[in-house]
Amino acid sequence: MRLFLASYRFGAHYDVFAAMTGAPGPIAVIANACDSWPRARDAALTSELVPLRELGFRPEEVDLREYDGRPAELGDRLARFPVVWVRGGNTFVLRAQFARSGADRILPELLEADALVYAGYSAGACVLSPDLHGLETSDDPGEVQPACGIDPVWAGLGVIDRPIVPHLDSPTDPEGTGNALANRLAAAGTPHWALTDADVVVRDGKETRLYTG
Repeated sequence: MRLFLASYRFGAHYDVFAAMTGAPGPIAVIANACDSWPRARDAALTSELVPLRELGFRPEEVDLREYDGRPAELGDRLARFPVVWVRGGNTFVLRAQFARSGADRILPELLEADALVYAGYSAGACVLSPDLHGLETSDDPGEVQPACGIDPVWAGLGVIDRPIVPHLDSPTDPEGTGNALANRLAAAGTPHWALTDADVVVRDGKETRLYTG
């Protein structure tokens, strides 16, 4: 299993990502964490595609909304890519779109088979945890029903064994919700990864390592 999980894009460790993925090639981009931002979604997607192209990748959006109730087709599509890139946004919206499309079953299966590298940041990383409770302080579960037509799903995919808390001490989190959640988890003795925007968590095979900024 190969995972590259960040608070913001590559953090300070693009070299680690490049070593995992090899020479730049096709990459699937999932931007469904932005589905509750109709006016900003196109710009959010472009903000991923352009930098990836500049790095030599050939990014292609895989829009999970197009695969509602069509998991077999989604599985066939994702299996064509060596890397999937899942951007940030609202974790609960992303989780709901994973559920509607079957990505919550397909991606863990592809990862277990070591068929691709999963790279995700912010919501794209958080969704792999066992449980999404606590993230409601930064991501609004109330956006799920209007954007996805289903209720929020509070269970994560369980691909990793602990929650990721992104954006510690980050200008993107001026209210400090990430720091507050990390403090609550620490006080409760709950294992977690609290990441600054420079940090990444990498799993390559059976080894998991935290790279700090």
